Amino acid sequence: MKNRLVKKVMRILLLSLIGAAVLGTFYFLWKKAQPVVTEYEFVTPKRDTVETKTVATGNVEPRYEVLIKPQISGIISELLKEAGQMVTMGEIIARIKVIPEMVQLNSAESRVNLSGISLKQVEETFKRDEQLYQQQVISTEEYEASKAVYLRAKEEKENAQSALEIIRDGIAKNSKVASTTQIRSTITGMILDIPIKEGNSVIQSNNFNDGTTIASVANMKDMIFVGNVDETEIGRISEGMPIKLTIGALESQTFDAVLEYVSPKGVEKNGAIQFEIKAAVTIPEGSFIRAGYSANAEIVLKRVEDVLTVPESTVEFHGDSAFVQLVKQEKPTQLFERHVIQTGLSDGIKIEVKDGLTADDKIRGAAIVPQKK
Repeated sequence: MKNRLVKKVMRILLLSLIGAAVLGTFYFLWKKAQPVVTEYEFVTPKRDTVETKTVATGNVEPRYEVLIKPQISGIISELLKEAGQMVTMGEIIARIKVIPEMVQLNSAESRVNLSGISLKQVEETFKRDEQLYQQQVISTEEYEASKAVYLRAKEEKENAQSALEIIRDGIAKNSKVASTTQIRSTITGMILDIPIKEGNSVIQSNNFNDGTTIASVANMKDMIFVGNVDETEIGRISEGMPIKLTIGALESQTFDAVLEYVSPKGVEKNGAIQFEIKAAVTIPEGSFIRAGYSANAEIVLKRVEDVLTVPESTVEFHGDSAFVQLVKQEKPTQLFERHVIQTGLSDGIKIEVKDGLTADDKIRGAAIVPQKK
């Protein structure tokens, strides 16, 4: 009797567990079959400024950078300036010691000696002719011819002496021009670089050689941005457009600039056609921009101000039409209506609404993600 009672209780418990499992399964499936109600944020159109930009990368450089080169070959005997110092036009930067070529020096000395011998002979002849002329033995015509020969010989002697001094010293003593052994700045500005040192040999600038660069000088108050723009954007920019320059080396400080040059010819770089642009940079008082700073230029292509805007993520596009989900009911259940609008300029984040919405309307925004407990 006792065993039968135990078996009965066990059977009842087993059936109860099976029933509970079946009911739990049915409840779970029912819960899964219920539709998930997604709630959305509400967005109100607001008035804002929309602008489209393109970014060009490049460097800030002086508009005018001059390479100072010597007019005579020799060895740098003295450097009077250093990179970073200011110089005025005509100020001496360095001095050169002339090392004459022995063949030229020997030829010049020989010319001086020969012209001296010739002058001495002609001078003696002229003195005799002068005495004869005073005694009226020879005519005026003969006297003047003798005097002309004497003057030519004297001039030849002076020219030979000057040539010798130029080859030996770099400048003739009777020359009125500045010594070519003194390297002077040709503009007023800052010395950017002096690539030579005292004792270095330098070569003069001539028709066959650019010459050795003594220094580079630039006006650091007149700077330009030189960068490149992709061919897909070049048709939308033109001279006179305002530019915002951001220079990373100056803690991302921004400078105003004006586009003044767009290259008519593109160059292939890294598989893309790039066009060079130049922009005049406005440097505020107290700011200093070093030559070669890398910078990013933001060029405003189009701009509209005080227009009605909505986030572009809230707009649906289908063909040539644009739609938003206009809020028709907020509670207890959110209801929306698809509404046609006319859009304008977009910057990728917000978009201009030309028609179809007012500042009092509400549209559907992003879905609200429920927080996990």
